[in-house]
Amino acid sequence: MKVRVPASTTNFGSGFDTFGLALDLYNTFEFEVSDRYWVEIRGYGDDLPRDENNLVIRVYRHACRKLGLEEVPFRLFQENAVPTARGLGSSATAIVGGLEICRLIHGKDVPLGKRIEIAMEFEPHPDNLIPAMVGGFVICAGDSTPFVRFGFPEDLRLALAVPEFKLPTEKARSVLRTEVPLRDCVFNIRRASLFVYAIMSGEYDLLRTAVEDRIHQPYRSRMVPGFEEAVRSGYGAGAYGVFLSGAGPSVCAVCPKERAEDVGEAMVLAFRKHGVRAEALVLKASEKGVHTL
Repeated sequence: MKVRVPASTTNFGSGFDTFGLALDLYNTFEFEVSDRYWVEIRGYGDDLPRDENNLVIRVYRHACRKLGLEEVPFRLFQENAVPTARGLGSSATAIVGGLEICRLIHGKDVPLGKRIEIAMEFEPHPDNLIPAMVGGFVICAGDSTPFVRFGFPEDLRLALAVPEFKLPTEKARSVLRTEVPLRDCVFNIRRASLFVYAIMSGEYDLLRTAVEDRIHQPYRSRMVPGFEEAVRSGYGAGAYGVFLSGAGPSVCAVCPKERAEDVGEAMVLAFRKHGVRAEALVLKASEKGVHTL
């Protein structure tokens, strides 16, 4: 049986640790019951564990303990289309995949709230985890629930420039301030509110202002050579809003679909000027979260 889990982009500049969107880029986890755990990995993640330390298996085993289930070892064929440590929720796909494998092997109907609770014990980022579970655009109001989900406009695309170097989330979070000036909080609240209005109303020209941020991007962007020029190039090529995807280093742009390829290539060229190789991706929102094939 195969489990497929979408990538995600988060924050959208002003919506730090709050906004998340599932993308039509997927990691696939094929499994079959066996007498021992065994992992084969294709695609991204050559350095990932191929034994019981693999994140999918760790999550599965932990879920069994939390739910009072007896472990059933399995062989795992992991096909990773989501680049690792690039701000696209690759670890969230593994966590959500491990939980879904647990549900399928044991025929256990695990409520969404319980799945979120278990997932958060591995990664305290609901803005990645919840879109991977339910798809669509998600606004996370807390560490687990409540959250709200709605469909992302079909006429928009996400153009990404994905640098070849990795930026682990822990490192990207370590540079953030533990205290934020009131004026910066107000700045972000105003823009995050504007972002939701712009998406729901179709007034996409507001997005350039709505993705402005003072809480995380000014600090994280220093670890991404070429970030500022990539942002300018994205806007120059026709993007509505350009921001750091998740913790980075990928840069994501919300675009009209007819301009998305140009925006992606423009951002890649901007990175190249700073000696950074990057790959351009053009993606749609995924309205489907984790599902079987």
